[in-house]
Amino acid sequence: MWRPFYSPLLSCMLMDHDDVVVKSNALVEAAYSLTVAETKLVLAAIAQVRRDEPITDEIRYTVTANALADMGGFAANHEHRALKQAADRLLGRLISIIEKPNGSGRRPRVLRTHWVQSVVYRDDEGAVDLRFAKDVIPYLNQLTAEFSQYKLTNVAGMTSSYGVRLYELLIQWRSKGEREVEVAWLRRVFQIEGKYKSIRDMKRWVIEPAVRDVNEHSDLQVKWGQRKLGRSVAFIQFKFAPKQSGKLLTTPLAQKPQKQDKGELIAGIPRHVIEQHARPGESYSMAAQRLHKMKREGAFSW
Repeated sequence: MWRPFYSPLLSCMLMDHDDVVVKSNALVEAAYSLTVAETKLVLAAIAQVRRDEPITDEIRYTVTANALADMGGFAANHEHRALKQAADRLLGRLISIIEKPNGSGRRPRVLRTHWVQSVVYRDDEGAVDLRFAKDVIPYLNQLTAEFSQYKLTNVAGMTSSYGVRLYELLIQWRSKGEREVEVAWLRRVFQIEGKYKSIRDMKRWVIEPAVRDVNEHSDLQVKWGQRKLGRSVAFIQFKFAPKQSGKLLTTPLAQKPQKQDKGELIAGIPRHVIEQHARPGESYSMAAQRLHKMKREGAFSW
């Protein structure tokens, strides 16, 4: 079985329909690290999962290169190559999901699995077919358990995978409008335990770009702060509200949003080069800065 994301005839209509992403909360809070392109590829496939019929690992979900180009995932003239590269990398990505066993007093189990079990390349159509891994499927669409859902358009324009992850973590608590998370827990969920070891670097390269993405591209407005235990920052606090509710947060944000360069060049580097060499979790600006440094050191050229 296969399920097309959308027909090439409808390639200009991606933002006009209400594709809904549905994830179990266990999957939202799972530990994984994907690039921006890989994140959008996964979400484009998840948005096709229907809640009114059984899900099996035999269903293939088709995502076209034009679809991700319209989402801002790739440069317009390199989307097909970038789509195949993202699908290749996605095949090897692991995800850790905390399973809560039945019975009290038992420790949670950790499921380690892949996102997808196979990819079919449809070169003549500029598309790929994805089949989700069997162990992931129960978490994609659980009718009787807690789940989070949102419109794909609310994250389609984001340029940082951290922005998508933060948005998902916030909408779990949309009824409360605030959430506090432990720094150590956030490091594990975002898979940055070996990176940005100082809280200053973590705020600069992870939290601030994620908050900018949510404020600029989603239906939420968010501000953030921190709470210390002793002399160390132990918790990150988020307060948020729907933009359309008329209850916008008036307190200044930690950092004023920066406009993303929408042209072919980003910080002097072709967009497709950044997308090809970006590391998991990097925004366009972060990847561009790293590639410029590598070029100065003679370790990279484009």
